[in-house]
Amino acid sequence: MKFKADRATLLRALAHIQSVAEKRNTIPILANVLMSAEDGLLRLTATDMEIAVVEEIAAEVLRPGVTTAPAAVLYDIVRKLPDGSVVELDHSGSEAPLSLRAAKYATSLNVLPVDDFPSMVAGDLPHSFALSAATLRGLIDRTRFAISTEETRYYLNGIYLHVAEGQTGPMLRAVATDGHRLARVETELPSGAEAIPGVIVPRKTINELRKLLDEGAADIEIFVSDTRIQFRAGPVLLTSKLIDGTFPEYERVIPKGNDRILRVGKRDFADAVGRVAAISQERSRPVKLSVAPNLLTLSAVSPDQGMAKEELDETSVAYESEPIEIGFQARYLNDITDQIETEVEFAFADSAAPTLVRDTNSPSALYVLMPMRV
Repeated sequence: MKFKADRATLLRALAHIQSVAEKRNTIPILANVLMSAEDGLLRLTATDMEIAVVEEIAAEVLRPGVTTAPAAVLYDIVRKLPDGSVVELDHSGSEAPLSLRAAKYATSLNVLPVDDFPSMVAGDLPHSFALSAATLRGLIDRTRFAISTEETRYYLNGIYLHVAEGQTGPMLRAVATDGHRLARVETELPSGAEAIPGVIVPRKTINELRKLLDEGAADIEIFVSDTRIQFRAGPVLLTSKLIDGTFPEYERVIPKGNDRILRVGKRDFADAVGRVAAISQERSRPVKLSVAPNLLTLSAVSPDQGMAKEELDETSVAYESEPIEIGFQARYLNDITDQIETEVEFAFADSAAPTLVRDTNSPSALYVLMPMRV
């Protein structure tokens, strides 16, 4: 195999590939990228046996062939080459090293047998539909902060993508929860998605997909089966296993009768939470909300640092119900308000019950936050 490729084009593809390749795996081949050159195209593949990424780029193929190379090392070398370089890779076959040249730079890399590289074949993916990159980005950004990192509850370690009945009919819905907060976002059901099974897309897959959504692809093709999901974003194909588990009946934790409604400007609220929480070095950083008609007082107490308090009045607060005091983790409040545009709506029941949080400008998103004692 021998080919030449533009350094910038090759670097962009290797950036996607090397983040999937396993760097500390007991199976050495999983740290490698599979490179196949033929008919003016270079196809790069990496997998950790849970996710596989395939990307095609244009290349000047001087001799067709296939080989492997250490993904992280190759990426680091290409990243440090001068802008505008043309990278030439040459592998004569068998156990010979892979030669890399660019201008006056030359090196060689050890390869592993191509036959050792695993094939992560997706198999039959009977359901397919398309979403715009902007829509898919919105579903991910407004839910992934609530994905659980607790490995014992593995079925919460991803986003639950499924069809659900919305106010205007069937919707495509994304849900994530860690037991302390829940994020639910929905969008119009795309053609072809009507019969998809409910699937849990793993956190790592979500993070890799999110990177691809900033690369400029207009529409994302999505293919689904009971065990696999596949995303095609321009020249990149991302295939992933799904989490084999049952997502909890999340609708049961969404409160229905919360009638104490607080509306507050997002920026004023988020800034006040940040200033008040700064008094505490604790990871949980509890913040108390004391709500009265058209007045919101935020406060926090630290045994070591003292106490902080800030008031927001009717210029940014609207509240007409009975006074209430309730506490939340500052980080959880910030995670939710980061997804909201201009105004946050809190719906309280009492100081111990789950609180409903909405974006007044986006009815498609809904959040639930569990209170804490302060």
